[in-house]
Amino acid sequence: MGIKDELRYKLKIKRRYFEGVRREYADLAILDNFIAALAEGGHESFFVYNSFGTEASTQLIIQRLLRLGKAVYLPRVEGDNIVPVRIFGGDTLKGGAFGIQEPRGQAFDELIDVTVVPLLAVNGAGYRIGYGGGYYDRYLRRTETKRIGLGYHFQLEEFENDCWDEPLDMFVCEKGIFYFGNSADQRGKK
Repeated sequence: MGIKDELRYKLKIKRRYFEGVRREYADLAILDNFIAALAEGGHESFFVYNSFGTEASTQLIIQRLLRLGKAVYLPRVEGDNIVPVRIFGGDTLKGGAFGIQEPRGQAFDELIDVTVVPLLAVNGAGYRIGYGGGYYDRYLRRTETKRIGLGYHFQLEEFENDCWDEPLDMFVCEKGIFYFGNSADQRGKK
């Protein structure tokens, strides 16, 4: 088992036991930090993962963004890629890849201001460990969106990234916001 696999295993267990009032409080703090930093910061469009299981919840964030009149997109798996699909308040979702609810409708292929990605761990340089499918790394490679990791403070871990990993701009957790200085210019994009 490699280091990333060990971290995946360890953090899945930690997240499983992070529950009840502690999790509820953390999710509310993440919501407040996210909205203050991004939704009130002039961004109008958001591509947000649809949380499931023990992931930091995105449901409150999605609901708040919709109430604020922001354009919200959820991911849908198409082959080896994810595509953003716009949702509206009353949309129904369908069962999708990996048991995650996905939106119906037309894929959106224009620039989205902010992309929120799931993670199991993030290091001090802004690289994340996901679930190993590479869906978000492939998506991030194709766009100039602001890259946001969402999770709990205990998911900050040190590890070495692989050459195919795409860095985040910031990590939002219940204890605040961690900025990594990975702007589009620093990633070699214009």
